[in-house]
Amino acid sequence: MPNTLPSGVKLQPLRTHNDHRGAFTEIFRENWNAGVAPVQWNVVTSEPGVLRGVHVHHTHDDYLLISHGRAQIGLQDLRRGSPTEGLAAVVEMRGDAMEALTIPRGVAHGFYFIEPSMHIYAVSHYWNEEDELGCAWNDPALDIPWTPEIPILSERDRNAGSLAEMMRRLEPYQPVRSWALPEKTFA
Repeated sequence: MPNTLPSGVKLQPLRTHNDHRGAFTEIFRENWNAGVAPVQWNVVTSEPGVLRGVHVHHTHDDYLLISHGRAQIGLQDLRRGSPTEGLAAVVEMRGDAMEALTIPRGVAHGFYFIEPSMHIYAVSHYWNEEDELGCAWNDPALDIPWTPEIPILSERDRNAGSLAEMMRRLEPYQPVRSWALPEKTFA
């Protein structure tokens, strides 16, 4: 886990119980107080070299894990007034060492898949196109220290504008007040 993450971003190890039949991992419990009350769960598979994002949401929070494979999750705190405003970080997650990552609204994020991967994620509000703002993954102003060189992108992500444009679209929702999530950690 990186030393410093944007405020409210939580990375918690999950306990996997292995035996001769396979493995069992609890991925979410309401009493863990993960900072997200899920209303929708999604499963996504990605090929090596795929980069999804960079996106930011002004309404919903994300809760995710890599169930198979390996990915780098690039983050930058875009919440005006947040204690970690502007902080950029990368979290590497692996299916063979499951962890759960909470990404609060207002924290930009992208997913770069290093090998064939599957990730499972929950959102606190139903998907809405108006809550899906994006920018170019390699905008120098993002300052995300990740490793993609020439990633495989969706048409939407390939044509995404600058971080400055995304910030203008986020402005009506500022300050995004999501850094005051409860400090209680997973049990």
